[in-house]
Amino acid sequence: MSVSSTRIALIQMSCVASTAQNLDHAADLVRDAARDGGQIICLPELFRAQYFCQREDHALFSLAEPIPGPSTERLAAIVREEKITLVASLFERRAPGLYHNTVAVMDHANGEEDNICGLYRKMHIPDDPLYYEKFYFTPGDLGFKSFSTSHGDIGALVCWDQWYPEAARITALCGAQILFFPTAIGWHPNEKAEFGDAQYSAWQTVQRAHAISNGVFVASVNRVGHEHGDVVHDGVTIEGPRDHTAHSGLEFWGGSFIADPFGRVLAQASHDQEAILTANLDLSLIETTRQHWPFLRDRRIDAYSGITSRFID
Repeated sequence: MSVSSTRIALIQMSCVASTAQNLDHAADLVRDAARDGGQIICLPELFRAQYFCQREDHALFSLAEPIPGPSTERLAAIVREEKITLVASLFERRAPGLYHNTVAVMDHANGEEDNICGLYRKMHIPDDPLYYEKFYFTPGDLGFKSFSTSHGDIGALVCWDQWYPEAARITALCGAQILFFPTAIGWHPNEKAEFGDAQYSAWQTVQRAHAISNGVFVASVNRVGHEHGDVVHDGVTIEGPRDHTAHSGLEFWGGSFIADPFGRVLAQASHDQEAILTANLDLSLIETTRQHWPFLRDRRIDAYSGITSRFID
């Protein structure tokens, strides 16, 4: 849908063990953001739980839910009442034994069930210490997409997707004006002192580069807090590691930010506090920026066949 400007809001939140409390907290923050004028609002990755992929545990598949499902039903009421667009990251149960890390894009003007105007399933799935996502998530099969909403054309990519210029490029080529990146990324506590600044800088820099090279806005939202992956779901505690020390778990680094098509940071949150981060976006800046730096015009699409190779030997 063609709009000239929009106000976006990123929900940088912390998560507790209880999935019910997290959903309540997220709903309250979304409503607060809407009442502060937020038109497109984005929640962080897998906001319903502490980041459970720190371990491989079959019991944690019980966290998954269908889409549409309980979370989208709860959030859709706010979407309709506040007349907003919402980007919500969920653990999707697609079928028995088949699960995805999925974003539901919800829009008040969409009359489909739970106001869902489309899904994006995370394409790049990491497998690293404390990020054992391949155990839980099947890679996405919906491709990279742009969603036409009441408040602008947007794309949604998820966390590990942030490091891949191909994902941002294709999403922008599909027409997205704003790339949203729901995220759960943090420091290993025993690495923070040595590598922390460089890791955060690399994370922000690569995403600002997506904004510049594609001439789009980028909005990346993270969580905050030190988590060990504790889970209480439907009244059941799913036991995890009990070595809850300052040197175990993950310290999520927050630092959510919004960048314009020239890569300038319009707003940035702290590393350790919850925040509703907002910015008013003049979408006409996309056209102006692309006129002056015409990267899309000068792309050599006839010469890029090698990009589909794993490696060019």
